[in-house]
Parts: sequence; C-alpha cells; structure tokens
Amino acid sequence: MIKNFLSLEWKSFFRSASFGKGLAIKILMVFLALYFITIFLGLGIILYPALKKGFPDQNPLTIVNSVLFYWIIGDLVFRFFFQKLPVMIVKPLLVLPIKRREIVNYVLGKSVTSFFNFLPLFAIIPFGITLLIEGYPTVSVLTWMLTLMLVSLIINFLNFIIESFSSEIELSFLPIISIVGGLFALNYFNIISFSQIFSNGFNAIYNTPILIVIPVLILIGLYVVNFKLLRKKLFLDSGLKEKVKEIETSNLDWTKNFGAIAPFMQLDLKLIWRNKRTKSSVWMLLLGLFYGLYFYSKPIYQDMPWFFAFIGIFSTGTFLINFGQFIPAWDSGYYKLLMSQNIKYEQYLQSKFTLMALSVVILFVLGIPYVFFGWKILLAHFVAAIYNVGVNTHVILYGGSFNRKKIDLSQKAAFNYQGTGAVQWLIGIPLLLIPMGIFALFYFLIGFELACLVLAILGILGIVFHQKIMKGITAKYVQSKYKMIDAFNQNN
Repeated sequence: MIKNFLSLEWKSFFRSASFGKGLAIKILMVFLALYFITIFLGLGIILYPALKKGFPDQNPLTIVNSVLFYWIIGDLVFRFFFQKLPVMIVKPLLVLPIKRREIVNYVLGKSVTSFFNFLPLFAIIPFGITLLIEGYPTVSVLTWMLTLMLVSLIINFLNFIIESFSSEIELSFLPIISIVGGLFALNYFNIISFSQIFSNGFNAIYNTPILIVIPVLILIGLYVVNFKLLRKKLFLDSGLKEKVKEIETSNLDWTKNFGAIAPFMQLDLKLIWRNKRTKSSVWMLLLGLFYGLYFYSKPIYQDMPWFFAFIGIFSTGTFLINFGQFIPAWDSGYYKLLMSQNIKYEQYLQSKFTLMALSVVILFVLGIPYVFFGWKILLAHFVAAIYNVGVNTHVILYGGSFNRKKIDLSQKAAFNYQGTGAVQWLIGIPLLLIPMGIFALFYFLIGFELACLVLAILGILGIVFHQKIMKGITAKYVQSKYKMIDAFNQNN
C-alpha cells in the first residue's frame, strides 16, 4: 500500500500544472538545504576541540548537554513556523477500500523523513565520532546519540499537536509563543531550571543507557496522540460541519460610490474579513504602519536618505504586497464559477486595484507623524505612495496572471506558505529593489529632492496611463484564463 501511495504522489508532482514553478522552488530549497548541512557538519566537527580549548577544565559532553534545552525550544519554534505536516490527497482514497489507519500511518511516517529530522544528525554524528575517538564509552555515546535522534522525532510530533490546536484560534502563533516564552522565562529567572533538568536527564541516559526507554515511550505516546487527532479528521464530510456562531454583518454601502466595481469590492472585503489567510493582510497593516519606527529611531539610518524610499515603499505598500501577490489565487476555490459569469474581467481587476490603492493612501495618511523624524522622511513616503499607486499596483496585478497555485483560505495565517510559488518569490524584485535602486542612483548622482521627483514622475505616469495599462493586464489575464482554471482545479 505504501508503494501505491508513493506512486500516486510521484504522478501528482510531475503532472501538476505548476510542475515547472514547483521544480524551480525545490531546486532553490536544495541549495538552502546544502547550505545548512554544511553549517551543521562544520559545527559537529569543530564543536569538541572548540569546547576543549575554551573550557579546558570541563567535559565538552556535559557542556553540550547543558544547552540542549535551548536547542529543543528553538527547534520547536522553527518547526512550528516552517514545517508542515506532509499531506496527500486523501478524499478520493476515502471512497476506496483502503483502511484509514493505513493512510494516517503513511502521512505520519512520511513526516519522519522530513529534512528537519535529518539536519541535526550532521552535527550529532561527527561530534559522537569525536567522542568515541577521544575514548568515551562506546555504548554510552551511541545511546546518547540515539537519544538526540529520538528527541528530534519527539519535537516533530509535538509540533504537529501544537499546530493542530493552534489552528483553531485566530492568532495561531500565540500558543507556541506563549509555551516557549513561558519556558524560557521560567528558566531565565531561575524559577524552574529547565536547562539543568534536561542536562541531568541526558547525563543520566548517558550513564545509564537503559533509561533510553523513557524518550522511546514519550515518542510512542506522541505518535498515538497524532494518530488519533489525524484519524478523527479523516472523513469525507469532516469539513461540512462547522461551528455555529453569530453572523456579523458589515455595512458596505459606501462601496457603491465606486460604481460598476462595487460588487467585486464587496466580495473582496467579505473574503478578507471572513477567512484566516486573508484576514492576516489586515493585521499586516500594523506592521506597515510601524515599520519605519525600527529604522528611523536609530541615528545610523538618519544618514542614509537613499534608504528612505525602500522603507516608504514597504510601509505604504504592506497591504498591496501581502494581498496583491496572491491575486487571483484568493478566488481559486470558486474561480471557475466566477469566470463562467457574465462579468467584465477588467472590472474584476479594477476592484483589486482600487482596494490596493486605497490601502496605500490610508497607510500614508496614518504615517504622516513620521515627519517628527524629519521632512525628508515624509517626502520620501509621499513619493513612495505615488509610486506604489502608479507602478507597483500594476506590477503586482501583472504578476498575478502567472499564479497557478490554489489557496486554501481555511488554513492558518501565520507563516503559511501554502499556495506560494515562484511568482511570490520573484515579485519582490520589481516591487521593492527596482524603485530603491532608481532612487539611490539619482540620489548619489544628483540629490535627494530630484531622486524623489523621479520616483514621483514614474508613479504619476502610471496613474495617467492607468486605463491603457489595465487593458494590457486584462488581455494577459484573459489569455491565461483557462490555464488558471485548470491549475486551480487541481488539488495540489
């Protein structure tokens, strides 16, 4: 059965409409993996001699055991934000004579092969081999190494349990931040010395190898809990029964002032406010609003006016970037239905443009108090806002015509990369780096005021020729219409 599951996933990967873009991302991930492997391998090789040289009176193994608590909580946080439970398309399998426990065991077993579980081995194995060469007891060292491998798997399954419960709340990252922050605080203020507890535990297993049965039992327990949680959700109608809650309605009559695009704007606003993924775009407005405080409050950045344009672009364009990069994937769940209606494509895109342009204006107005740090900053934000409205809105709409990844709006918002493709990684170059490069070039060649003028002129040209640009973008969407429908219809 496992062979059949692997065959299905292999075919799903190569037959996907996003195969080319997915392959490019995977190649990039391979290079990142090699980078981290090199770092961990180097750490494992130099760790023993470095500790021996720095702390000649202490046992390097004891020192390593004393900091394992920090590795565990750090690994848990990193996995929560970046590691997702490996999935397969299970709904078609549920109508076949396949036992649900086989599907669940396959998914959980596949998670064991995660790169996050293998990465620590590149540090553990060289360090363990060095201990053996230095004369440490073979059985004790091998038991200690096996314990660290078990702990890595424990973190793996503990992460999925935390994710399962945190996905039910709006700010899904709060549980992991609360748990890890609480443990770190208790340890830091010596209320409960977790670093000492874990150190004593690993030392005890090293000295008494039979105690390795404790992490084995913990691992089995976490696997059983994950199995029950996942099996409970493995039904065809698991997504049909929802929580009963009071319906909150909003008065969107003000959108009627925008004429023919009003219905589309109303749909977009409802979509943004009623789904976890899109609602994160609203919370990101706060990040954009206060983004400049991190830089402008530091004297070193006051002497870097050429950098003001980048901050202004990001600060006033936070919603534009966060929401716009997934157009039209936000509507991928009903995109075929939408395209079958008698609507004008240009009006559909115009509603997206209007929302993004309004967000830029609102963020600029709310960011006017930045003038406290100097008039140049306010001027840079003003021209950046003009550039965002005139240029970046069109750039991001054009980039959306290449989106082929379906988005699941019901998934959690925080650090969720589902639906992310090569387009989302590459779009940052024309959105952020190009305007910053143009501004910096004219700043160093001519001066700050003329650099602002150049950026403003580019934005004004985009606004003046907006209708013509939108016609070209609309033509591109119409050309890609059926490719997007086909890609969005695919489950992956």
